[in-house]
This record gives sequence, structure tokens and C-alpha cells, in this order.
Amino acid sequence: MNVLVVGGAGYIGAHTVQALRERGHKVFVYDNLSTGNLEAVPEDIHFFEGDIRDGDFLRHIFAEYLIDAVVHFAACSLVGESMQDPAKYYNNNVVGTLSLLNAMKGAGVEYLLFSSTAAVYGEPTSLPITETALCQPTNVYGRTKLAIEWSLADYAQAYNLKYTALRYFNAAGASLDASIGEAHPVETHLIPLILQAVTKHKALQVFGDDYPTPDGTCIRDYIHVLDLATAHVLALEKMVQTQQSAVYNLGTETGFSVLEIIKMVEQVTGLVVPYTISPRRAGDPARLVASVNKAKQQLGWQLQHSDLQQIISSAWQWHCK
Repeated sequence: MNVLVVGGAGYIGAHTVQALRERGHKVFVYDNLSTGNLEAVPEDIHFFEGDIRDGDFLRHIFAEYLIDAVVHFAACSLVGESMQDPAKYYNNNVVGTLSLLNAMKGAGVEYLLFSSTAAVYGEPTSLPITETALCQPTNVYGRTKLAIEWSLADYAQAYNLKYTALRYFNAAGASLDASIGEAHPVETHLIPLILQAVTKHKALQVFGDDYPTPDGTCIRDYIHVLDLATAHVLALEKMVQTQQSAVYNLGTETGFSVLEIIKMVEQVTGLVVPYTISPRRAGDPARLVASVNKAKQQLGWQLQHSDLQQIISSAWQWHCK
């Protein structure tokens, strides 16, 4: 297929571009480069610099390049910032996605693979979290993603859109050749922050040590970005094959606390991680761990790289490079 990857210069987007190409799809990348890196886009790929709110430009690309499907990663995604500036998040994430959907509808592009998030669940009532769990997001970022999922369902009902929403937990790690890794203008993800603390000898802030968890720090489900990228390819092909919309969790069904991650980084690097304890951040649930039975059964998806030591080792190799 001809696949437009919106946000394809970003961390997960760039890995998914590689995975799509390896499966034989022709890939085009659309990104406004506000957080993406042009260096992550292969030179032989058609790249378009643009915003998803530019519907005219999108419609031109859909028609000119006969796009069959869209993979949508473009979003503001900082939880703390979303609580401080909700207007930015609703404008970029929700209004931007509606612009993308309307451009697709006008051009007759029927397939959308959407990068959603475990943040749609909020504070879970039971673990692991299944796709049927109640969605009660505790932060603005999660609420914008849930609003988008509702929009996708309504567009699918009315306009024959087929969509798949992938609710992923904590993406981590880097490509095995260390060519692509996490490089955000403002870094908020735990593992790269710990690696920065190690190399720059600057204390990491651990937000909260009074959560109802064994060591008092938040527990999250960390999945290797390569396993995420594989799931995107499988989900896109399944959607086209079945002509059905779907929602899948993507995680590992295993949770690690912040302090456990710190200990593993120390084991992998042989260095001591300096850290201090700060107050909790608003909107941070204590535990988020996925059930991924649905993705395994329906997509034939299997984890290949998501052992915690593998994840941190690949991130460390990229960080060193």
C-alpha cells in the first residue's frame, strides 16, 4: 500500500516507517518537525513538512500520491504541559485530527491507524488493563486522545472509515543498530531522563514516593519501540484484510517501578544514578499495566525485544552513540 505516516519523523513514527518499508509498503512521511527529527527520515522517502491542520495540503498529497492509508502519530504528548495549557492540546490533537479526518474523507482515504495511549484509562480499577476497561483519563493529554477515539468511532459509523486505535503503554528502547532513538526537544520519558542523569551527573527527579506500590514509586509497563512498530504493521494489514475497526492495547503485561528502572540502568551501565524525590505530578496514576491478549490473538503479535534489560541496553547504546 501507499501509506502516509503523519508524525513519521518522531520517535515511534520513524521506527514504524522502517517496519512498514521492510514489509514492502511504499511510505510517505508528513511532519511539522515541531518535535520530530528530519535525520530520522530516510533520504529516499518522500517527506512533506506540514501541519495536520492544513487540510488543503493533505488533500493534495492524498490525491497526488494515491495514498491508501494513514498512520497518525502527530500529537502533543506531555502530560504536565497538557494540564497547564489545555488549549494547545485540544487545538493540536483534537482539532488537528478532525482536519486530517476531513481531508481523508474528501479524498476517499478509508484506513486510519491511530496512535492512542494508555492514558485514556486513567486510574485503573483492576490490573492488567483490558480494552474493555472504563476510560476515565486523569489528565488533559489522555482526554484529548479519548476524544479522538470517539471521533474515529463516529466517522466510522457515518463515513465508512476503518480505523484501529493502538493504546500503548510506555514506549522505550532504540533500534538495534542505534540509528534511531529517543530525542525529544523537551525530554519527559523516564529511561532517557535516567540516562541523561548518569552521563551529565545531574540528579533525576523522581515524582512521588508515596504511591500505593511496593516501593512507593509509580509502576509502568515498558514496551520496546521495535515491538510497537511491528504491531503497527500487523494492525494496519489486519484492518485492510478484515475491513473492521478495532482497539488494541500494546504493552508487555509486566510493570516496573521507577526505582526498579533506576536499578536496571545502574546494572546495564555500571554507573550510579543520582536522584532526588519530588512531589507527585498532577494526573499521574499509580499503576498502568496492560493486558495484551487481544493483540496477540487477533494480530498474531509476539514480543521480541521487550525484556527490560534489552530495552535499557538498546537505549544506552543509542545514547552513547
